[in-house]
Amino acid sequence: MERNLSIGTLAASPGEKIQGMLPIPHTEIEVPVTLINGAGGGKTVLVTSGIHSCEYVGIEAAIQLAGELDPASLSGSLILIHPVNVPGFESRYPTLMPQDNKNLNRVFPGTREGTLADRVAHFFEYSLYSQIDFYIDLHCGEIFEDLTPYVYYVGAADNAVSEAARQAALHVEVPYMVKSTATTGAYNYAGVLGIPSILLERGCAGRFTQAEVDADKKDVLNILKHLGLLQGAPELRHRPVDLTDLVYLMPARHGLWYPEVKAGDLIARGQRLGVVKDYFGHVLDTYCAEYDGVVLYQSATLWTDDFCELITYGKFAETAGMVR
Repeated sequence: MERNLSIGTLAASPGEKIQGMLPIPHTEIEVPVTLINGAGGGKTVLVTSGIHSCEYVGIEAAIQLAGELDPASLSGSLILIHPVNVPGFESRYPTLMPQDNKNLNRVFPGTREGTLADRVAHFFEYSLYSQIDFYIDLHCGEIFEDLTPYVYYVGAADNAVSEAARQAALHVEVPYMVKSTATTGAYNYAGVLGIPSILLERGCAGRFTQAEVDADKKDVLNILKHLGLLQGAPELRHRPVDLTDLVYLMPARHGLWYPEVKAGDLIARGQRLGVVKDYFGHVLDTYCAEYDGVVLYQSATLWTDDFCELITYGKFAETAGMVR
């Protein structure tokens, strides 16, 4: 059934694309939004980028998709926000919203009476989630992270919702996939509300290449084919390997971080992952792997503190063929 697509001050009729800056209610910020209301009826999909402000691959991929997709070829509707954290993006302020120093991906469901991040999260729940059938959140490693591509899908949700998200994640061309149990992120909370959702990670360290952007775009288009918004059969090019029991390793003490592995490396139980030293070169702490697995991302800066993880790694749910 064809219908109008509207969010706040922006509205698109069937067969129409509308782009503009959308004021977030009860805040002083505006975000760039593209509404693409397909000529044919179908599902409504939300694509966000820049919830973390310096994750540029996803932001540029969303911008390019917003410009290139044609409502005439779409059966259903797309809502693209590129980026969400505009204040952080424009000030090159990583991860957090600069007005309140909160991580937007940790405050859902938010509240209208809270600070800026809380109010943006509240906007998501009451202005976006009520309209959508699926959610794709584009991320990458922040400016201080080294990361290998992978995808999360919602796990703190009904089994049918989680399985629908997993099936979409299988259409993403990355090495690994993780079933998330969190609830306070944008895509996580959408899952709690019954919306199948995934978070795609690709790129890192405050850089982007067109090859990475193209890979993100290809993955989003493949999911849209899987969901029936675009014609053609989705490609099943590569099945991501399931990872479980992720370790988000925080430093016991602040200091200088010297990693001994890289993102994407296979690791063995007991293997040294790196050390933290003081300013005089004395080793404060040595970190070793709890089990065989793979490094997903790690801090790429010399200084480390409790702002971010030293390293994050996961265990293979399926061990066949995973020989180090």
